[in-house]
Amino acid sequence: MVQHALDRGHEVIGVCREKSVDKLSDFSDRITIFPGDTNDREVIQKAVQGCDGVLTVLVPWGVQQYSTGTAQAVLDFAEPDARLIFSCGWHISKDGKDVYSRKFRIFLSVFGKIARLFRFADLDDQVEACNRIFASDRKWTVVRGSDLEEGESQGVPVWSRHVGDPILESNLTRRIDFALFMVDALERDELIREAPAIVGCQTESALAARGPGSV
Repeated sequence: MVQHALDRGHEVIGVCREKSVDKLSDFSDRITIFPGDTNDREVIQKAVQGCDGVLTVLVPWGVQQYSTGTAQAVLDFAEPDARLIFSCGWHISKDGKDVYSRKFRIFLSVFGKIARLFRFADLDDQVEACNRIFASDRKWTVVRGSDLEEGESQGVPVWSRHVGDPILESNLTRRIDFALFMVDALERDELIREAPAIVGCQTESALAARGPGSV
């Protein structure tokens, strides 16, 4: 995501956990880094000052409302006109009209219970974080990602408003392209107050939706 932003000429300021700052060493001379947790309100307040856009990964780590604290800090301290782009998984639903497979629902139920039991993650925290975003009058977008795979970029993913739509059936996006969609969303006014569910633009379902001869 940092590289995509730099490629588009953006000045980048990042918040990164202190123990992970070294992972950004390749960018250290091109970006400004604020060491700290993303739910640290003081850190976020300093980092987002003067920013035209804020890209936020909502990670439901632990059971201390990490995602909710992160989202609320961004909503509270980002500049009034800033574009706010958040990311989460397909399990988040903005209007309750998403249609999930039985397999997907079972996985969420099992994973959610195990993750919370071992205090590793709390999916309900991510739900609460997104509900707060949806209720906000800020210029937000919540990007909902499918399953991810590694590999070279295939281009900006395609999207739909609801999981279960045929274009999303392949349920696969390159990780690098998930990040590309988030950066691209900064400049797409049609995504303001939308929760696009995305899928790779070269997946079978995306190509089928475009019709014969799609490339």
